[in-house]
Amino acid sequence: MHMFDPDALECLAAIVEEGGFERAAQRLHITQSAVSQRLQALEAQAGTVLLVRRPLKATPAGQLLLKHTRQLRLLRADLDRDMRAFAPQAAGRLREQERVAVAVNADSIATWVLPALQEPVAQGLPLEIIADDQDFTQEWLREGQVLGCVTTLDQALRGCRMVPLGAMRYVAVAAPGFAQQRLGGALTPHNFHQVPFVAFNRKDDMQREFVSSRLGLPRLALNQLFVPSSEGQVRAVLAGWGASVVPELLVRGLLAAGQLVDIAPGHAERVALYWHCWNLESEVLDGLSAALTQAARAALQ
Repeated sequence: MHMFDPDALECLAAIVEEGGFERAAQRLHITQSAVSQRLQALEAQAGTVLLVRRPLKATPAGQLLLKHTRQLRLLRADLDRDMRAFAPQAAGRLREQERVAVAVNADSIATWVLPALQEPVAQGLPLEIIADDQDFTQEWLREGQVLGCVTTLDQALRGCRMVPLGAMRYVAVAAPGFAQQRLGGALTPHNFHQVPFVAFNRKDDMQREFVSSRLGLPRLALNQLFVPSSEGQVRAVLAGWGASVVPELLVRGLLAAGQLVDIAPGHAERVALYWHCWNLESEVLDGLSAALTQAARAALQ
C-alpha cells in the first residue's frame, strides 16, 4: 500500500481548493516552485496524472486522493477533540488549510444552519461552508470535495448515510405598493408575466415551479432578475425590484410587520431537505450531523 506524504496531499488539495498554484503557495506559505515539485512527486508516486491544468480540475485519481486527504483532516479533527481531555491547552491546533468542508444551500445558510454550527466553530474547527443550489450540493459530496451536504436528494449516496431534516416552506412575496400597483394585490394567470421575479441564479427553478404550481400552468416563462444571495433577494424585493419566492423563515418578521405581502395567500411550496455525510466513525462528523439535524428539525416544518 502506498503511504502518501500528507504535505503533498494537502498541496494537491490546496491547488484545487484555491484554484491555482500561486494561491496554493500563498496558503501553504511555500514557493510556487515547491508547490509544483510536491505535485510532481505525488503524481510520480501515484503513477498517474492528478490534475488537468486547463481548466484546472482533479482527474478521477486526483479526486480519490482529495477524498482521502479530507478524511485524514477529519481524523486529525477527531484527534484534536480527544486530546482536549488530556491537554486542554493543545486544543485548536488544526491548521487553517486543514479545513473541514460541507455543502449547504444558500437558503439554509440564511436561516437555520449557522446557529447549528456555532459550537464546533467556537471549539476551533476550521470549517468551510460551500454554497450551492439544494439540487446540486450532493455533487460536491459525490466528488469527495466535502464530508457532508444539505440536499433535496432522498437516496443515500454510496458510502454515505442520510438523515431527513424536514421541509422548508417557500412563499411568494412583494413590497406592498408594488404588489398593489402591478398585481392588484395577488398573483393571477393574467398578471404574473407583468412582473420580474428575483431568482437566486440560473440554477434556481423555485420561481418557475412555484408560479406554475400556484396558477396551474404547466408551461410558463418568467421575466427574471438574478441576485445570488437569499438575503439579497429579499432586499431587492423590499426595494421594489419585483416579486420573489423565498423561504418563509426568512421573511416571517417582514410579513408580520407589513413590509412585505404574500402575493399567493394560502399557497406555499414545501421542499424536503436531507443531510448526507460520509459513513465513517468520527466524533467530529457525528457532532456536526447531530447539530444540523437538531437545528433543522426545530426550524423546518
